[in-house]
Amino acid sequence: MSKSRKIKILIFLVLLLLGLNYNSVDDFLKNTFVEKETGVVERIIDGDTIVISPGEVHVRMLGINTPEKGEKYSSSAKDFLERVILNKTIELKFGKDKTDMYGRTLAYIFYNNANVNLELVDEGFANFYFPQGRDVYYDKFVKAWEHCLENNQNLCKKSENVCANCIKLKGFDNEKEVIVFENICGFACNLTKWGIKDEGRKNFVFPNFILNANNEMRVIVGNKSDNSNELFWKGETYVWTKTGDTLFLRDDEKGLVLWKNY
Repeated sequence: MSKSRKIKILIFLVLLLLGLNYNSVDDFLKNTFVEKETGVVERIIDGDTIVISPGEVHVRMLGINTPEKGEKYSSSAKDFLERVILNKTIELKFGKDKTDMYGRTLAYIFYNNANVNLELVDEGFANFYFPQGRDVYYDKFVKAWEHCLENNQNLCKKSENVCANCIKLKGFDNEKEVIVFENICGFACNLTKWGIKDEGRKNFVFPNFILNANNEMRVIVGNKSDNSNELFWKGETYVWTKTGDTLFLRDDEKGLVLWKNY
């Protein structure tokens, strides 16, 4: 084959690729190159962990984190999985790592071609969670979260606290582990029992704390301070991952005040 003919064929293939729908190509690549298996769901442990057969395999669902047992919406997340996939044959698609440090299988769960992990975020029973770094599904999970916010439901439900529109994120240095909030209103805000959370399990609950009008305060990880407007996040050497993370601020009723990812 002549060199010019090879060039023409190459140009044709490039044009053909450009003419294809991007989402179709993206889905094709995911379905073709992502390793997958099937199994039957025997038991739902919680909102993001299930047991499948054969082999009593414990599966930790990728891309999500649901509330801990006893926390608001934890039972709702579990109930959702029981309705959708319990005793059903599901498909597992794996990411970068197939197992975690506890020996659990890490996977996206598909039933009737629907990504169940994604549905949990869309329904507001989970937030997106990518501790090992963003993968091919990341953008879809963020969009599902944004759709959940539009519907204002469950974990995405906006705080109705009078101070929800007063407290703003003035600074967020994930490398130095410092968060700065400011109160832009002309009255003091009681932040007692408000909480900061990352995408995973790390959680900071405000002690008895009032942020005065037109004032700011800092939450610091790993540094103790005697400053009355600085709070020390105890028990953690670090919170914010280098691969990307999200800060969620909630009021004392778990209403969402703000969120910020990087």
